[in-house]
Amino acid sequence: MRINTVASTTIATVAYDEASEVLQLEFRNHAVYHYFGVPVEAYLALLGAPSKGSYFNRVIRGAFRYRRVSQGDQRGPGWVVAAGIPQ
Repeated sequence: MRINTVASTTIATVAYDEASEVLQLEFRNHAVYHYFGVPVEAYLALLGAPSKGSYFNRVIRGAFRYRRVSQGDQRGPGWVVAAGIPQ
């Protein structure tokens, strides 16, 4: 998974695994979520959206199965949690 740091007041990093269609979002509070079955087009649109938080709320939130894989901690943006990715 390649991690992209994004300019957003809500989302710190975005990563995507195209083979398994898993979108990983790390929020500014350091909580990490995996969203399952997300098409690559939605991932690319999120990266290109002028407001990542608005795009997330409009297109991703409530539309895909998800799992919270980290409640957050003080490590800061950019770390990856491997647990929770389907094998």
